[in-house]
Amino acid sequence: MSKNIKLRKGLDINLAGKAEARLEVAPMAKSYAVSPLDFENVTPKLLVKVGDKVEAGSALFFDKNNPRILFTSPVSGVVSAINRGEKRKLLSVAVEPDQQQVAKAIKVVDTKASREEIVEMLLESGLWTRIVERPYGIIARPDAKPKAIFVSAFDSAPLAPDYNFILKEEKAAVEAGMALLARLTEGKVHLSARKNAEGFMSEVKGIEYHTFEGKHPVGNVGVQIHHIDRIAKGDVVWTVNIQDVAIIGRMVLSGKLDMSKTIVVTGSEAQKPCYKRIIAGAAVESIVGKVSENVRIISGNVLTGRTTAADGYISADANQLTLIPEGNVYELLGWAMPRFHRFSVSRAYFSWLCPKKEYKLDTNLNGGERPFVVTGLYENYLPMDVYVSYLLKACLVKDLDKMENLGLYEVLPEDLALCEFVDPSKIEMQQILRDGINLMIKES
Repeated sequence: MSKNIKLRKGLDINLAGKAEARLEVAPMAKSYAVSPLDFENVTPKLLVKVGDKVEAGSALFFDKNNPRILFTSPVSGVVSAINRGEKRKLLSVAVEPDQQQVAKAIKVVDTKASREEIVEMLLESGLWTRIVERPYGIIARPDAKPKAIFVSAFDSAPLAPDYNFILKEEKAAVEAGMALLARLTEGKVHLSARKNAEGFMSEVKGIEYHTFEGKHPVGNVGVQIHHIDRIAKGDVVWTVNIQDVAIIGRMVLSGKLDMSKTIVVTGSEAQKPCYKRIIAGAAVESIVGKVSENVRIISGNVLTGRTTAADGYISADANQLTLIPEGNVYELLGWAMPRFHRFSVSRAYFSWLCPKKEYKLDTNLNGGERPFVVTGLYENYLPMDVYVSYLLKACLVKDLDKMENLGLYEVLPEDLALCEFVDPSKIEMQQILRDGINLMIKES
C-alpha cells in the first residue's frame, strides 16, 4: 500500500496561459545545442570542431573534473558553431541536423547486465548527465553508491506540464527505465505521484510508491526526499526526472538513443499554449516561432527557469517554455491603487478577494533590493525543517559549519524559489544558495 503525505505549507500561483491537452510535433529545428551551463560544476573540454560530422549520441565535450562524463549530440549532423563567452568560456556547441537522422551504435544492455555495464552504457550515450546527485545538485558521480534514487512523477510549479498526459503512451518505457535505475543502488527506488492523479504510476513494479497532496513546492523532489528519507551528512542520493526515465527506458527497449521528448509551451504571451514533441536542445524559434521584443522567454517555469533569447536553445533540463510580458511598463502611483489585476501573497492588493483568478504577471520586481531581515515569512511556504533566513545568512558570510548545520545538504536553489517569490526584500535567494553550495564543494 502506498503512503500518502499531505503538506500544508506552500503556494499555488495561478497564472494565465495554461496549455491545452493537445499535442503537436514541432518541425525539425535549424540547429540544436548542448550547453555546459545547463549543468552545475562542469568544466568542459571540447572533442569536436566546426565542420565535424557527428551522429546522435556522439560526444561533443567531456567534463575535466570527471572525463568519463560525456555530453553527446541529440541529433546527427554537422557541428555548425562553437559559441564562447568572456575569456573564451564555452557557452554551447551547436549542431545543424541532417534530414535523415542516424544514431551512434551504442552497446545497449538491460537489467540482466552488471551495474558496471549499465553505468558504461549511460555514460557513453550521454544520458548519465540526466542523473542528479544530492547533496549539491551536481551530475552524479559514476563511482558513488547512492542510498536511494528518487523520481517525482508530477510537477507543481506554475503552468507545469502534466506528465500523465505526456507519458500516457510510454508506460513500458517508464517501467524499463525504473527497472534499470534500480540496478544502480542497493537501496530503494522511490516514485512519487500526486494523490488522485497517479495515472499508471501506481502500477509500476519494483519501486517504493508514494503519493503527495498539497501546494507548490510539493512536486519538488527535494521536498519529497525530506518527507520520505532525509539526507544526512555523508548520505548520497540520486534523482532523475520522470521524462528522462522514459528516455532511458526507450533506449533499453529499442536498442538506440532517442532524445525526443514532449514539452509544454505556456504563458500569457504564448499564441497557442499546448504540448509539443521536440528533440532535446532544439532552437527556441522552432518551438514558439516569432516572438515580440516585449516578451520574456523562459526555459523552464517562472520560478526557476532561465531566460533565453528568441534565437537561443531550450535548456537540457527544461520540460516547458514559458512566455510572459517583460516588466518594462511602470504604473504611476501603482502602490496606491486597488490593483485587482496584481497577485500578492499578502492582502496589500484587493486581488485576494478573487482566489481563483488567473493572473497575467510580468517580470517587474516592483521595487529594489531591501535590507534582509528575519521575518518568519519563508517558513510558511517551505514545507521543510529548514530556517531559510539563517541558512542564507550563513551562505553570505561563508560559514561552512553553520551552512552544514542549517540544512545545506537538503536543499537546492529550486527549493527556495517560492521563498524568493514571496520575499519582500527582493533577495536573490537561489543565487546565494548556489554560491554557498559551490563554496562547500570547493572546500570539501
